[in-house]
Amino acid sequence: MTEPDQSALLRPHAEQAFAEELSALDRTDDRPRPPSWRLSPWAVVTYLLGGTLNDGTVITPKYVGPRRLVEVAVATLATDRALLLLGVPGTAKTWVSEHLSAAISGSSTLLVQGTAGTAEESIRYGWNYARLLAEGPTAGALVPSPVLTAMETGTIARVEELTRIPADVQDALITILSEKTLPIPELATEVQAVKGFNVIATANDRDRGVNELSSALRRRFNTVVLPLPASEEEEVGIVTRRVEQLGHSLELPPVPAAAEEIRRVVRVFRELRSGATEDGRTKLKSPSGTLSTAEAISVITSGAALAAHFGDGTLRAADVAAGILGSVLKDPVADAVVWNEYLEAVVREREGWADFYRACREVSG
Repeated sequence: MTEPDQSALLRPHAEQAFAEELSALDRTDDRPRPPSWRLSPWAVVTYLLGGTLNDGTVITPKYVGPRRLVEVAVATLATDRALLLLGVPGTAKTWVSEHLSAAISGSSTLLVQGTAGTAEESIRYGWNYARLLAEGPTAGALVPSPVLTAMETGTIARVEELTRIPADVQDALITILSEKTLPIPELATEVQAVKGFNVIATANDRDRGVNELSSALRRRFNTVVLPLPASEEEEVGIVTRRVEQLGHSLELPPVPAAAEEIRRVVRVFRELRSGATEDGRTKLKSPSGTLSTAEAISVITSGAALAAHFGDGTLRAADVAAGILGSVLKDPVADAVVWNEYLEAVVREREGWADFYRACREVSG
């Protein structure tokens, strides 16, 4: 199979999208590297948070948040402890996991996507049943999981949405994380992890349908809680940067003067999320959804597509109103009450927001 043109990919992996930055870090990184790591822990943190290298190369920030949290996460992966990134939906857990794997192992693709239907074979190993029937249990008939492959190659395996995996399947990780071995009784053998192997898992306990982690499994992880952006300015910056990246990837025409609408969307999300207006004078009811930064990015990106293809190219309130409504109204009855009260008590009275109020009222019906 031929390699696709990078520019034609809808969503390149981190190691593809930021290959030049990773190469520059590799060239200039003279600090000690743990076994099998492509970069030193210092360089991994620089890759995540951004900076300027000695040769003048600018490393763009991939994550905006407390530096100490990122340092703790990277230091954890340099030990024999696995890393659990915990947080409400939309706090960039998957994003951070992918970029950590790309910087440490050069690949972020050894991935187990957790769902209610994830089977134990996804974490341990499975079988090629045609070969199993023809040959019996042999090494050639065994199909390694991403975790098993990471053990054999001394790289990072990612487990996304760990708490969505059934509890009995989750516990398949216990022996792997504690003993760093995976027994294969059918072959009377075991796989021992090569230095550099580790696991990054992500989880949240806010959504419905989650399974609590057993205390035995929790003890195998060092947990780092990723917070929501601390300030409005920080969140506006994150949304602006990601919208620009997505717009470039989706080949959307540039949307001039989008800053005002980005700030309004972020403020609406933050106020409803916190249950109070920015100045703290008005208490608000919060909707059932999380109203995460990721959802704000989606609202602005969808609005940019509307403005580019069906408008004059300028992002306006009418372009983002429907997206905001879809994000807020997860429960069509209870959340509608919350939204209507917010529109009447806050948006309607806010100076300079008349166009936003009208647009939201139009789509709210």
